[in-house]
Amino acid sequence: MTNKLAILFAGQGAQSVGMGKDLCAEYHTAAALYKQADEILGYSLSQISFEGPEEELTKTAVCQPALYVHGLACLEVVKEKLPTLAFHATAGLSLGEFTAHSAAGTFDFATGLRLVDKRARAMQFACESTDGTMAAIIGGDEDRVRDLAAAADVDVANLNSPGQIVLSGDKAKIALAVSLAKEYGARKAVELTVAGAFHSRLMESAYQSLKIALEETPMLEPSIPVVCNVDAVAVSDPETIRRTLADQVTGSVCWSQSIEYMIDHLQISRFLELGPKGVIAGLVGRIRKGTPIVSVSGPTDLATAIATLESD
Repeated sequence: MTNKLAILFAGQGAQSVGMGKDLCAEYHTAAALYKQADEILGYSLSQISFEGPEEELTKTAVCQPALYVHGLACLEVVKEKLPTLAFHATAGLSLGEFTAHSAAGTFDFATGLRLVDKRARAMQFACESTDGTMAAIIGGDEDRVRDLAAAADVDVANLNSPGQIVLSGDKAKIALAVSLAKEYGARKAVELTVAGAFHSRLMESAYQSLKIALEETPMLEPSIPVVCNVDAVAVSDPETIRRTLADQVTGSVCWSQSIEYMIDHLQISRFLELGPKGVIAGLVGRIRKGTPIVSVSGPTDLATAIATLESD
């Protein structure tokens, strides 16, 4: 198998105050992206990303564009440091799928940022208009967890890794699912501190808004395979891309299956995660133990990642 590299982008929940600040201080390419983002959005995303406060950065309407910009800023710096480095596929967790499409040239930075801004605002509105939440089901068999979701009348939101599945829905129904989890073979169940029921039927209004925005957005065929969350396969034609990006808002994020597809079908042998906290690296390690992955969120881990990539 050839030594093929894929880039992975973080999703909502990975954000942290200060992300991007050191990158912009050291690299003009990163600073230029943040400047462009501030102008497009009409507010200082850079200031909120760099300085907080945390409760502002955590808002759905802010953290999604913040993660999008940070991921692409990391990519620009990696390209600057290693201009000959080749990427053979890309994917992103939830919001990160938009970042992946921008990285692959499906749409440019500005177009993607406007889409993400619309998605984020629509999802925040859906959160505020419903009474939803999410819960992590740990140590359960997928089929049994799906049975649990059906019994509690909630949705399967994320298949993050073997033994880590997230359910989403009405607060009272999620509480029921948590109370029943051990009866369905789970080791434990934990309600999550989230703004709403992401990737569930309660996001229907956001789905409708994003679907319209996607229909109006010009797109190209991506330059490298982009693996979508909902089907866990590479998508290339614009109509399929529009459908999968919209469906993802109310559908399941099949992250475990997406990583397996990249390794088994696209022959990816190593990964580069671009985003804060190393969340994706932890999931990849549980999905396929021993798979090489390095993470970049700022200048400190950039040096380590570059050294690793250069030696491969």
